[in-house]
Amino acid sequence: MNEIRGKETKIFDPAEGFAPLTDALVVTDSTVVKRGNQWWMYLAGKRNDKSAIHLFSASLPEGAPLAATGWTITPDREDSTKIGLLAQYDVSRAWDLEGGRHCPSYVKGWDPQRNAWVERIYYAGGAEHVWGPYTIGYLEWNAHEWAQQPEPCFVANEDWEHGTVYEPNLIYADGKWKLWYVCGSFGESYLAHGFAESADGRSNWTRKMFFPPEEGVFDFCPIETQAGYEAVFTRLPYPGGPTAERGGLWWCEAKTPASEISAWSEPVQIMTVENRGWHTAPWKPSFRYGEIDPNKMFVFFDGQRSEGEPGWFPYQFTLGCLEISRPRLRR
Repeated sequence: MNEIRGKETKIFDPAEGFAPLTDALVVTDSTVVKRGNQWWMYLAGKRNDKSAIHLFSASLPEGAPLAATGWTITPDREDSTKIGLLAQYDVSRAWDLEGGRHCPSYVKGWDPQRNAWVERIYYAGGAEHVWGPYTIGYLEWNAHEWAQQPEPCFVANEDWEHGTVYEPNLIYADGKWKLWYVCGSFGESYLAHGFAESADGRSNWTRKMFFPPEEGVFDFCPIETQAGYEAVFTRLPYPGGPTAERGGLWWCEAKTPASEISAWSEPVQIMTVENRGWHTAPWKPSFRYGEIDPNKMFVFFDGQRSEGEPGWFPYQFTLGCLEISRPRLRR
């Protein structure tokens, strides 16, 4: 199956450093959103003076249209040569400090308890180790900062979740917080993908399997559009999962944010796992349409440098952007 080729731009790469910042080692795992009159990117990564994985941010200049270039990582408030943590750990450390905070997902939704709209960044937290197991929780904007939560809001409780839940992607629609997430691991050659929803985004979740393990889906990132809903997702090849030809990034659409994959359109491949040098086997997509051309899609994604490159833990992760026109369904 042929992919749709577009323009690819490298945004952050550890091999090139993060000057003028001196302590950033890895910056990846983006979730992209326009807040007010400014585009923001919330990220996961590592800095050299702290263990585990942490959340950071980057932004375009205020008023600038969405673009693949021009992103500036937010520095520490007290030292402009250091990368700034999005939030501290004094409240949440019991469930997310040792293993770190991974794969952020921004969402704005209604909190029925507070009777107010709230902004949250959901993420996977590791209580014991960077490799998991994980639970899912969130930071919430309190008008001044991203506030920590004392415990996670979503944990594995089904046999098919294999004791770990991570890679959250959320939207708020139809009065519900809707969550797509990964469970299982590469180590056991099992990656199932789940769907869950909740009225308040923190309790009483209903859940079901969205993709079976043989599909190898690692991220399912939906957004609302003028015509309905669209999603970009990742298939990662692994033993018992999809072949390399079916790996990469895929796009689909639906009239509603359906909880069954059968209600979404036949997927269209928009990127393969071909080694491009600075990235291969892309994952963690976050996409938006631009203001200048409403049919131009900006798909931000994680990459991994080819074998043999120097890097950390034990890979070198990059962040890039694919610019393409809106895919067309096959008829």
